Amino acid sequence: MPYEVIMPKIAESIFEGTITKWVKKEGDKIEMNEPLFEISTDKVDTEIPAPAEGYLTKILHKEGAVVPINTVVAVIGDTPVAGSSQTSSAQTKSAAVSAQKTQTSKKPEQIPVKIESSQAVATQETEKVLATPLVRKIAKDEGINLAEVKGTGPAGRITSEDINNYIELRKQAKHTAEKLPETHPADKSTVIGTRQLQSTLPISGDNQANPYPLIITGEVAEEKMSTMRKKIAEHMVISRKTSAHVTTVWEVNLDAIVKLREKEKDYFERVHNTSLTYTTFFAVAAVQALREFPYCNCSLDGDKVILKKYVNLGIAVAIPEGLIVPVIRNADEKSFVRISKDIADLASRARSKKLSPDEVKGGTFTITNPGIYGCLFGTPIINQPEVAIMGVGGIEKRPVVRNDAIAIGNMVNLTLSFDHRVVDGAYADQFMAKVKSTLENWSTPIK
Repeated sequence: MPYEVIMPKIAESIFEGTITKWVKKEGDKIEMNEPLFEISTDKVDTEIPAPAEGYLTKILHKEGAVVPINTVVAVIGDTPVAGSSQTSSAQTKSAAVSAQKTQTSKKPEQIPVKIESSQAVATQETEKVLATPLVRKIAKDEGINLAEVKGTGPAGRITSEDINNYIELRKQAKHTAEKLPETHPADKSTVIGTRQLQSTLPISGDNQANPYPLIITGEVAEEKMSTMRKKIAEHMVISRKTSAHVTTVWEVNLDAIVKLREKEKDYFERVHNTSLTYTTFFAVAAVQALREFPYCNCSLDGDKVILKKYVNLGIAVAIPEGLIVPVIRNADEKSFVRISKDIADLASRARSKKLSPDEVKGGTFTITNPGIYGCLFGTPIINQPEVAIMGVGGIEKRPVVRNDAIAIGNMVNLTLSFDHRVVDGAYADQFMAKVKSTLENWSTPIK
């Protein structure tokens, strides 16, 4: 049965690749996972393995072609192409078998003994490693055994980024060792050699560990990252690599809201059985602004901007294991009271680990509140695939100028981290101006 070979998606932000070389030709026999063709993108050059075994019956895109991801580039079939070298292999098979029998019938003393040097062994190890011709050339020029380099490409292939990282780490390790005084024992755990440094190379295409040598000079404790912590780390690194992060900071006067909350909080809790929190005010103000500025509520899919006609509001909740973002669905259709109850309910169940998977998916805009710990403001990382996130700083009394006189105001700093690929600074500031105006001139019913 024919198998279609497609141009793979190497990374989140890559949408096409250039076929630089076909390792196999039409009619060639192919084993699964052996190199099939090489591609080049704006981020990486790599070999693509064969997804199935069989015969390369058709190449649909020649070398040098720029091909979008998920496009069929070749076809692998079960039988060889008529007239190919494979169809004539049967004719030479018996001769090959006969020659093999003749060779194996030699007496032991007639068979030459090959003694391999350490250099030859290293060369054989290097040849077994999956890597592009460019990587092999770099390794040869630098005298590197590719068997010692950890590959992060498909099927563990070594990319140009992997080999360059390895070279840099080796230089850093050598530099660190040269700086150590002679009295410092080289066999201590103070310096990690190049072999140990492999653990600091990227562990996947988008999840990169600390790329610098680890120097330990005192007592330490070691613990494994939790699954949640690893997922958070991966998500944050991917977000920074995906979006062009920019942050704008706004100071907002909350005098009107502080007075309203003090007046109504007891009644609100008694009638609605939930606390009247400042977070609800920020959430409602953000939802109202998103109605007027929908590009802060969109996502980017290649060169397409996906404008969403609904607001699924994420509220970041800190838990002992890390951070989780439950989502209030269709927040733009809900009242102040309903949003307040949803925030309390989701936060409570997040801390007790009772959220369902669907309740942390599908967000379109996120609010995070580091201000509860007293910080002035934060510059949060965008929660992909969203394009903006609002951070809330601590609420505090500060001197402000009113009618040319100094007064005391209840102030808060709000930040908006936005993806500059989609949202420009002027648009982001107009969005925040709307949030500021809503909060400082509150008119939305809270009952």
